[in-house]
Amino acid sequence: MEMLKIYVDGETYEIAQGTTLEQIAKEYEKKTGKMVLGARLNNSIVELFRPIYRSGEVTFITLESQDGMRIYQRGLLFILHAAVRSLFKTYTLKVLHTIGHGIYCEIRDKNTPVELSEDDVKKLASEMRKWVEANIRFKKTELQKSEAIQLFASAEMEDKVKLLKYRKKKTVKVYEADGHFDYFYGYMPPSTGYLKWFDIVKYEQGFVLLLPVVKDGKISVPAFKPLPKLSAVFLEYSRWLEIMEINTVGELNEVIAKGERAVTDLIILAEALHEKRIAMISEEIKKKGNVRLVLIAGPSSSGKTTFSKRLMVQLKASGFKPVTISLDDYFVDREKTPRDENGNYDFEALEAIDVDLFNRNLVDLFNGKEVEIPKFNFVMGKREPMGTKMKIDKDQIIIVEGIHGLNPKLTELVPEELKFKIYASALAQLNLDNVNRLHTTDVRLLRRMVRDSKFRGHDALATLRMWDSVRRGEERNIFPYQENADAMFNSALIYELSVLKIFAEPLLAVVPDDVPESTEANRLLKILDYFLPITNIEDIPRTSIIREFIGRSAFRY
Repeated sequence: MEMLKIYVDGETYEIAQGTTLEQIAKEYEKKTGKMVLGARLNNSIVELFRPIYRSGEVTFITLESQDGMRIYQRGLLFILHAAVRSLFKTYTLKVLHTIGHGIYCEIRDKNTPVELSEDDVKKLASEMRKWVEANIRFKKTELQKSEAIQLFASAEMEDKVKLLKYRKKKTVKVYEADGHFDYFYGYMPPSTGYLKWFDIVKYEQGFVLLLPVVKDGKISVPAFKPLPKLSAVFLEYSRWLEIMEINTVGELNEVIAKGERAVTDLIILAEALHEKRIAMISEEIKKKGNVRLVLIAGPSSSGKTTFSKRLMVQLKASGFKPVTISLDDYFVDREKTPRDENGNYDFEALEAIDVDLFNRNLVDLFNGKEVEIPKFNFVMGKREPMGTKMKIDKDQIIIVEGIHGLNPKLTELVPEELKFKIYASALAQLNLDNVNRLHTTDVRLLRRMVRDSKFRGHDALATLRMWDSVRRGEERNIFPYQENADAMFNSALIYELSVLKIFAEPLLAVVPDDVPESTEANRLLKILDYFLPITNIEDIPRTSIIREFIGRSAFRY
């Protein structure tokens, strides 16, 4: 039997051709104390139970990494789906959205939520733990697409039938364990015994599947922290989907397949719902009565710039005379900018902003004084000697857009009753099917990739390389404050990935195979492959959020 050489962290292992990496992974776990869920072999992700037929360099994927957490989540969702089908035979599982360190799910009778009792939730958790204790191996089978569709149709998984119907690939990889089979667009752990860390808590009409976190090398499941304002946005999005009669990507594809007229109608409805929400936020500001400062915050590529411009239009239509101040002009000089853990300038830290000057300027403006708004020179990395003079009337509103808008420290000298805080982001997204959830982070990444290419001269590889740093900044500076908002705006558009697909696929296709980022590029390409393209982009309004990323917006940025 031919032997293969596997290289891990400077050590060489020999395994028989056709065997797996699982035994080497267990040895690696003993040495490092890290939980291994998958591997990269010569820069391609492979499952630990996949037979190996070539030698090469291996990097193990642990729970601390994003890829590791995705593998763990898929395993948990597999056994959750199996447990639901076992306990609630006539109902279906609907996996909806993240909330804190968990995933909100519902049990549905057709498309109507069925509220579970506390006892039902305990039974569900107990059934899942039986799967973990049994340590059942996952098996992967490649079927012809027609066979897979027939398999899921016989199990009354119509959501998966619709999803696979429009896939270009002729084969489908199906996972099976103890008679339950399912379809996932990513990789799985070797067995259910890996999935020890989770919890389930009843929440609203459904429940939250709590996920583990790794801190200082220790795995734990954090206690659930309700996020009522964020939950309200997700509920609103669910209602929008009901209005549009589209609940999954498969159903979206059915609309696109009907032709240009149906797509145009969908675009018009989606944009009308956005405009309605922006108008409602404008009315909330008006009703509060004494608002002088509107603060808009959100993560990268959330569409907050276009949102702020559209909100300004709505405020003007309501009789206000809003003005804007750019937080970018309040950057401290480059040499005073804090550095991150890698020694690089941390422009997303609050300390990179001259908070004292910003607060003094705001207070003086609200007191009727004329102030000099600074002008930051990004080429020189310094504030210019002369800024812009500004004075406002006593009823004028100042709009400020920036990542720190919801952090109380940014405007601590401004009385709370004068502020109206808005959190804008792509907060909810259409799921592939009832169990396969699309991450809104991926939507924002694709938005940024397209915008970076069109307007900033960056290729997809450059965007992928900076994304982890961007995400760390968001976790530190934005997400902890989102519940401080007076209003939230979900900038996601139901049709946008079918549009972004046209622009993003060529960018991702040229990411070299020999760089670490190639696995992420391939993952994004796989997601986009599920969507039929929307080509009649001339029907997208010039004021749409998505125009900020694909171009030809009516607004100037």
